[in-house]
Amino acid sequence: MPKLPRISGERAISVLERLGFHRARQRGSHVVLRREESGCVIPLHKELAVGTLRSALRQAGVAPEEFIEALERRL
Repeated sequence: MPKLPRISGERAISVLERLGFHRARQRGSHVVLRREESGCVIPLHKELAVGTLRSALRQAGVAPEEFIEALERRL
């Protein structure tokens, strides 16, 4: 399993939006993203813990490899 980078909540959201998710709603510092039948919650922290990001990706049904590939395409 690849090592996930430490990134901000906003950057994680932008990568997930590139993968087809959209912002469904926000309450406080937590943004709910949806894509068809799957979704996840991303906190708007300056730096997400790796376990938090991995859990959100699991909820969303996105493989870590797919996320890292989409993240690197932006650069």
